[in-house]
Amino acid sequence: MASRKRTLETADIETNAFKTPDKKVSVLGLPTSEYLQWGVEETCEYLRREDLGEWESLFREEKITGVGLRYLGENELDKLGIERIGDRLRILHSIRKLWQVDVQNNKVFNDPIHGHVELHPLLIKIIDTPQFQRLRNIKQLGGTYFVFPGASHNRFEHSIGVGHLAGELVQALNERQPELLISRRDILCVQIAGLCHDLGHGPFSHMFDGVFIPKARPDYEWKHENASLSMFDYLVNDNGLRPLMESHGLVFPEDMDFIKEQIAGPQDSNQSEGQWPYKGRPESKSFLYEIVANKKNGIDVDKWDYFARDCHHLGIQNNFDYRRFLKFARVCDVDGQKQICTRDKEVGNIYDMFHTRNCLHRRAYQHKVGAIIEYMITEALLKADKHIKVEGSDGKMFCLSESIDDMVAYSKLTDRVFEQILHSSSPELHDAREILRNVVCRRLYKCLGQTQSETPLSVTRGKIHDWEKELSESNPQTGSLDIRLQPEDFVVTVTCMDYGMKYKNPIDKVRFYCKADPTVAIKIRKNQVSQLLPERFAEQLVRVYCKKSDSDSLEAAQKHFVQWCIDRNFSKPKNCDIIAPELTPLKPDWGNQTADEDAENGGSRIVNSGRKRVKSQLFK
Repeated sequence: MASRKRTLETADIETNAFKTPDKKVSVLGLPTSEYLQWGVEETCEYLRREDLGEWESLFREEKITGVGLRYLGENELDKLGIERIGDRLRILHSIRKLWQVDVQNNKVFNDPIHGHVELHPLLIKIIDTPQFQRLRNIKQLGGTYFVFPGASHNRFEHSIGVGHLAGELVQALNERQPELLISRRDILCVQIAGLCHDLGHGPFSHMFDGVFIPKARPDYEWKHENASLSMFDYLVNDNGLRPLMESHGLVFPEDMDFIKEQIAGPQDSNQSEGQWPYKGRPESKSFLYEIVANKKNGIDVDKWDYFARDCHHLGIQNNFDYRRFLKFARVCDVDGQKQICTRDKEVGNIYDMFHTRNCLHRRAYQHKVGAIIEYMITEALLKADKHIKVEGSDGKMFCLSESIDDMVAYSKLTDRVFEQILHSSSPELHDAREILRNVVCRRLYKCLGQTQSETPLSVTRGKIHDWEKELSESNPQTGSLDIRLQPEDFVVTVTCMDYGMKYKNPIDKVRFYCKADPTVAIKIRKNQVSQLLPERFAEQLVRVYCKKSDSDSLEAAQKHFVQWCIDRNFSKPKNCDIIAPELTPLKPDWGNQTADEDAENGGSRIVNSGRKRVKSQLFK
């Protein structure tokens, strides 16, 4: 009986047939990340590079280009006459390397929100720069941390989470719809945009660009997205990352434009109407611009991460499950462009997402105490603005509000400016220091109440000052105290609560698809979903605070506030019956009962006079 053992030589030959080729330096005219642009010759050259030259003639004969490689499977290889399973596996292995992301050198993070997160080596290099590490010292929720003790998380971990989710979404689309021709370059650029989208945030996050800068430089229009673009340029140049980025297949300046456009939108404001406004990617890949910062309907991975992360640290329930969106996301044609859509049955989940956003703003982001703390911190920064200098490019010194003009100076500005002022001994910082001491010791401006206008208000800084003057002059018709209040004793804030698109319903901009035909995008109107959904999608809350803390002044300020609401025909403050019971009967529609309750009581209503309850007949 012949020996069944193979000789060593035979075994070596067969083993080598299945050996993965060693890494080689590309000899192609185009990098492998650009395989979609290959013609027949570049495709055949790639086969030779991968030791698959024996099949070159078949590929040339069938005129297979780089685009065609994406659609090659076992059936197509069988039609080409490649019969052996081993040969097919070798070819498919080499071809799939062109678009599958290599995870061998990825670094793993253990994130409390997303679990084990794998990031590309280039993303790790970006993270390990001073410009990105700066985000460790900028609180995600700014002054909210003074109200919610768990909200200690920073922009650093949020940015890593967004970079991770951006990769998850784009790769889910890539696997589900290979016809989209998403390249490794596209995936990497989307991940970088997600990672770097918040590089431009200043101290206490949105407080800096939303409150401090508009007051310090009222004629200068600036948002943190603008600084994110400048900071990204500074990060790449200061750390010499361009050669590394190019070695990973990125193309300059095209991919730099693409990354920036994902963060802040189109960069060319002179584009004519109807023309594709982006330079980084063609209109055939319009869906890629909806992943990090979605300008169409607001559904993007930035929100997904901060919903989950903020709810976790705030102790608030998150009702939106982004994992379901990942499962059902697909791209459909909508009005000549490709748009990310989801299943029709997920419309309720989308409404939950925007409802969660509204709840977070109402309960945490716009909390009345957190809001006045940020107002006080802003006051301190404004008083300290000209007295704190930060060194920028070429040794030039910048004050706090001017640091946004120089990224070298701005990169040194974090939440630590709070302690810098608080622990300073400089006489120039005395007033700012006292305000921050009041914040630390909880000596805060007191909220007198909250009200609303029946119609939307156009609010300017001038109107706010006028209202503060009106409050000081609004003497109550009854129960007034002999205390004089000045306009500077009041603080008026107007907060907008909405679903992300002011008074519009953002779901009207979302498109869905049905199980019967997943290629057709459809619109689902609100009345097709439920009658319990909101009728309005935005409102303005007017809050009034008093800077004085003695009980007599506060009592007088509360009565001034209620009288002001009556004079302006604003809604009844919630605590009105307690702080000014004698003023409530002066406005008929401020009765304690609704029309339905009146009917139940036989057409009568209860009026609180402050001392006794009087039942008055409405109809005789």
